[in-house]
Amino acid sequence: MTTDGLQDVRWKQRFVHFRKAFVLLEQTMTIEHPSDAERAGLIQFFEMAFELSWKVLKDYLEEEGFTVQSPRDTLKQAFQAGLLENGHVWMEALKDRNLTVHTYEEKIAIAVEQKIRDAYFPALLTLFQTFEAKLG
Repeated sequence: MTTDGLQDVRWKQRFVHFRKAFVLLEQTMTIEHPSDAERAGLIQFFEMAFELSWKVLKDYLEEEGFTVQSPRDTLKQAFQAGLLENGHVWMEALKDRNLTVHTYEEKIAIAVEQKIRDAYFPALLTLFQTFEAKLG
């Protein structure tokens, strides 16, 4: 058992970290008109939550007997296994995660922020709720 009382299962351990990143993103989402620094924070929290989300999925799928390597493979398999809805949103999020290194360009930062608010955060929220339920 881990100190959290969770079984020593990799996806459960990783989910604890995802939960922390997700909560930070969720808190930042409440800022309606963020400053440049707040927008950068929102994008950073999205990056952290997204990175941990696909790793939770990877660990879970591996425990279920699947072999996945890359984020793309993981997201495709998770969609096929019914763990994700809107597979195209997840693939778009993966693509945009790679754009976030350009958040110093205000136009890109604003566009990514809008996608996070409109599509990526709701997708992460659904995943968060799915795995919270799996922890029971």
